[in-house]
Amino acid sequence: MSKNIHITPREKGWAVKIEGNQKASKVLPTQQEAIEAGRQKAKDNHSELLIHSKDGKINRRDSFGNDNFPPRG
Repeated sequence: MSKNIHITPREKGWAVKIEGNQKASKVLPTQQEAIEAGRQKAKDNHSELLIHSKDGKINRRDSFGNDNFPPRG
């Protein structure tokens, strides 16, 4: 399973961080730039993008996995 990608606030911008890594992959000036970079990384890795608000809480989730569609069952 691929590791989730988090967009988190930093003192000087917004970080794109792969879950489990100590350091951010990138720190960008705006949340939107970080979301775009994180979304591409999540698509490439078939993982989930978790976007945090300024207070650090998860605000939104986008999944880019290989889900079966239509779902079975």
